[in-house]
Amino acid sequence: MSGLVEEVRADLTEALTTALEASRQSGAIRVEVAPEISVEVPREKDNGDFATNLAMLLAKPARIAPRKAAEILLQNLNLTGTWVERVEIAGPGFINFYLDPAWVIQALPRIISQGPDYGRVDLGKGRKVQVEFVSANPTGLLHMGNARGAALGDSIASILNFAGYDVSREFYVNDAGNQIENFGLSLEARYLQLLGRNVQVPEEGYHGEDVVETIRGFVALQGDKYLEADPGERRSTLVKYALSEKLEAIKRVLEEFGVTYDVWFSEQSLYESGAVHDTLDYLKEQGCIYVHEDAQWFKATEFGVEKDEVVVRSNGIPTYFASDIAYHRNKYQRGFEWVIDVWGADHHGHVPRMKGAVAALGYDPSTLDVVIMQLVRLYKGGEIVRMSKRAGQFVTLEELVEEVGRDAARYNFVMRSPDSHLDFDLDLARAETNENPVYYIQYAHARICSILRQNSEQGEDMPDPTEVNLSLLKEEYELALARKLADFPGEVASAANGLAPQRIARYLHELAGLLHSFYNSHRVITDDQELSSARLVLVNATRITLNNALGLLGITTPERM
Repeated sequence: MSGLVEEVRADLTEALTTALEASRQSGAIRVEVAPEISVEVPREKDNGDFATNLAMLLAKPARIAPRKAAEILLQNLNLTGTWVERVEIAGPGFINFYLDPAWVIQALPRIISQGPDYGRVDLGKGRKVQVEFVSANPTGLLHMGNARGAALGDSIASILNFAGYDVSREFYVNDAGNQIENFGLSLEARYLQLLGRNVQVPEEGYHGEDVVETIRGFVALQGDKYLEADPGERRSTLVKYALSEKLEAIKRVLEEFGVTYDVWFSEQSLYESGAVHDTLDYLKEQGCIYVHEDAQWFKATEFGVEKDEVVVRSNGIPTYFASDIAYHRNKYQRGFEWVIDVWGADHHGHVPRMKGAVAALGYDPSTLDVVIMQLVRLYKGGEIVRMSKRAGQFVTLEELVEEVGRDAARYNFVMRSPDSHLDFDLDLARAETNENPVYYIQYAHARICSILRQNSEQGEDMPDPTEVNLSLLKEEYELALARKLADFPGEVASAANGLAPQRIARYLHELAGLLHSFYNSHRVITDDQELSSARLVLVNATRITLNNALGLLGITTPERM
């Protein structure tokens, strides 16, 4: 599907292409290669509904003043059958197009007819994409970084799906390596403590209260059965029990946050299947690994990285990087054409290494995109919130949802660019005021639902937009609202291209603002039946668009507030 804005842009681009070709044929503009024509929406309304810099692009190769080039183009520009009312040359040579104000009203019938599909675009054409996000160590509770990653990753996946991609959501379970060994030692220490032994949790171990709760559950089931067992067997049993419990808890909390995965992929499976070994062998065959001081090193510097990286330690144990390379190879082997990872800021330096590894594996590194997200700071009563009752170190995702609710949490996590630090105000997120952006947006939806209920209670059916005189919508706020609705498919495409859910968050806030302005200035249901019908179509189209956009961010659309 294409949006109204995209169709008008395409019509203007075609008309400009024809005008340029006619100008070249006549010899008025002499260029060997025609520049790419770009038609954009100006930031300032005074500069028209659409504009192009084509004349300025032609100036140098054609050796002609840009305003002269613009005049020649206009002489050959046929805009018959378009919505253009007038064209002006502005500034150094911009060509500005001013459309009949009623052009935006044409979006309303298609929004009503497309309903939940309004805004869908076929940008991806079914291309297989994997979005891997959160991927927290399954050794504890999900914290703020995980929470932001969950909201970002899930929203990105939803937007890409809406933009025509075949999307798979994946959680990479880090159930191998040093952190699991430390986890086992921590579990063992708590187990022995609860059974009366005087032992300490390792300094680098896991000290949270949630680990104690896990062991209490294990003792309730198994008692002292493993008190005198072989330490290796004991730790293995405790780790197996705890990982299962932690993963179930992670799944439950994420589902409560509105996030469900298509695949839960185990790091340990890469070792058990031999994938890590096979991947390292492949890289050796490609001449990408060498041995230094008994360790095996990946030649990262050959792929533009600052220094080479160890993939197998001198003791023969592969590093996390080795399994990560194997994991990404596995992604491509499963047929994904675009691989997207959502990582915390502490992984920033890992990006060029990973792209280098992807290139060494024989894949195009440009098909790997990594979204790096910065830290979150929580505020309450103007003070930074640091502690968690359960974890002892951080505020958990579960506690956050209990505090402010899923909708407020998800919106706050995606309303800023991932690469910007985020200050999360708990008091504001709970406030039922216009200063709270989630409340402001959801109230716009609820307000429309109230109008539609009122219409129904008066015994009136919703008007058919094809039978309504939409030309009655002439007021500034009516046209501004319709214009914003027409923008939605383009916003979806831009958000998908840029992996930028914050664009949808911003769009929602602006759309809600226009709805509130319209509502405060005009009655929808009036004594004028024709005008009422036109305005009902307008607000219903707004309701549909709000619903679709909020759905992309995993936020609910209440009908009453």
